[in-house]
This record gives sequence, C-alpha cells and structure tokens, in this order.
Amino acid sequence: MKLHTLQHVPFEGLANLEKWAVKAGFSISCTGLYADAALPRVADIDWLVVMGGPMNIYEEDRYPWLVEEKKFIAEAIEKNKIVLGICLGAQLISDVLGGKVYRNGEKEIGWFPVSLTPEAAESVVFSALPPRFTAFHWHGDTFHLAPGATRTARSDACAVQAFEANGGRVVGLQFHLESSAESIRLLIDNCGDELAPAPYIQRKHEIVSQEHYLGEISTTMTTLLDAVKRNFA
Repeated sequence: MKLHTLQHVPFEGLANLEKWAVKAGFSISCTGLYADAALPRVADIDWLVVMGGPMNIYEEDRYPWLVEEKKFIAEAIEKNKIVLGICLGAQLISDVLGGKVYRNGEKEIGWFPVSLTPEAAESVVFSALPPRFTAFHWHGDTFHLAPGATRTARSDACAVQAFEANGGRVVGLQFHLESSAESIRLLIDNCGDELAPAPYIQRKHEIVSQEHYLGEISTTMTTLLDAVKRNFA
C-alpha cells in the first residue's frame, strides 16, 4: 500500500500520522508543493493525505500550484482512492467537491473539544470515535458542505469540523489529530503572529501547557485511520 502526502509548507508534515502509516505497512512518499515538486501519477498511490498550511484555497495568484493540486485531488477522488484532508487539506477537498470555502466567524487555535454529529453514528469511519474528544486546532477558514458530503463533527467555534464523502473513502478534518509536540512548536514558531487575543485563540503558554492531550489525539487518530483501513483498504 502506498500513501502519498501533499505538503504545502516545510513545517506542516505528517507528524504522528507517519508513525501510524509505517506501523500499518505503508510505503510513504511526499510532494512538497512549496518547492514546486512534481505530482505523481494518481494510479501509483492508494492513499492521499492533503496536509494543512497557512495559505487559503482561493489564493491561486500567490500559490499557482493550487490549480494543479486541486485537479490532482479531484482525480484521486474520481478514481476511488482513499483521500484524507487535514485543515487546509479538508478545505481543498470541499472546494473540489463543490463546497464553498470562506472565512469562519472566529479563528480557532489551541486545544478545544469536538463533538460528533448524529449523522456520524451512521458512518463506518466516524462511528468508531468517541462522541466528544479534544483536538488541536489552527484554522481561520471553514466551508459549506459540498453536495453529497455528510457533516460528522462540530465545535462551538466551527459548525463543520469534519465531513465524509464517497461512502467514507473521502474524509475531511478541520482539526489536527496528527500533531506532535514538535509539529505544534513549529506552528507556533512559524505562525505565532496569529496568537492574538480572541475567544477561541489560546496563548502560547496555554497551548504548550496542554500537551497532555497529545496522547488522546494520537489514540483518536489511530482509531479513525484504522477504521478507514479496515473498511476500504
């Protein structure tokens, strides 16, 4: 099994998701879009993981590689690959599927709870998760659900925290379950200017002091990915 990741900036990689993939027996490859790296053939991959990043999906003038990336994601979905989008990745998937991406009412940065929707109970993927869990967040945009997508999670700050499409083969997460202590430090180092006082933005010391949640999100991530692999791989 081959897992390929699309990475938008050097400091937002697979983090703990890589540990899961290695243990699950995947070979891993990556396209660093920020370095204008070439995309592979969709036929040569089994899973596509689209990572986060500080840019917006509609900034194609500043990041022209977004055009080809969207085409690549659309082809992967069309060819029934397993596609997982995280934060910006989820927004890109939603856009490709016909959902509208726009600025959320509040930025959400830090450790905040996420609740599953009633529809999640019908999902072979999300029904494996606890009904409420803490996740790490770093996002300002959100999206309307695309046609055919099902909302599977929400939070107080963001009405659509997760969705699935294509029967569960396509999953979008606004929140981060893959985060490690190192990946969070890199986000703070590179995007710390976003930590301005706001209702759903925690300060640096609050974020760092709650890293005891890392074990919880790792378990939640493993449960979700195991459910995807069990049902579709």
